[in-house]
Amino acid sequence: MALASLVLASKSPRRAELLRQICIDFTTTSADIDESVLGGEAADAYVERIARLKVLACASTGHLTLAADTIVVVDAEILGKPRDEEDGIKMLLRLSSRVHEVMTAVAVSDGERLESATVVTQVEFVEISRALARRYWASCEPVDKAGGYGIQGIGGIFAKRLKGSYSAVVGLPLVETERLLTRFEVDTWRCRI
Repeated sequence: MALASLVLASKSPRRAELLRQICIDFTTTSADIDESVLGGEAADAYVERIARLKVLACASTGHLTLAADTIVVVDAEILGKPRDEEDGIKMLLRLSSRVHEVMTAVAVSDGERLESATVVTQVEFVEISRALARRYWASCEPVDKAGGYGIQGIGGIFAKRLKGSYSAVVGLPLVETERLLTRFEVDTWRCRI
């Protein structure tokens, strides 16, 4: 399959940057879906369902569509994007001096078939004071980030230890993305050599 036919169903500049990093050509679109958590839905089931819904919303025969979703989970609770400054500060204080999970699901469809994978990464944070959380919020970086931080930016100063996939924490697990594209017979190396 020609790489020019890949569509990234995401507005995320971080996901686009990760695809460019591994020399994948693509175009972008966005999926308008309801991202509400269903009652009693487990975090891993939620993130995979959302990635699959995003890809289905944009998939059609004739091109390959890729979508992903990332969430932060602490105490079995999903932390989405902060609603406002106080919510963002509360999230950071909740993550302070402890381990949380970042779950990223990636889904690929050719309009007929859909495959997905979910990656769970553990991230340990340093201690974060309220004053530091407020200063970080003032940087505007955490406004649109799951869990209220971006590990690939200033938020990386909080990550003391990481066990799992760094790229998944950023927003797109590269190992799993490569595997899924290969399953759809995409020659990912054609653009790399």
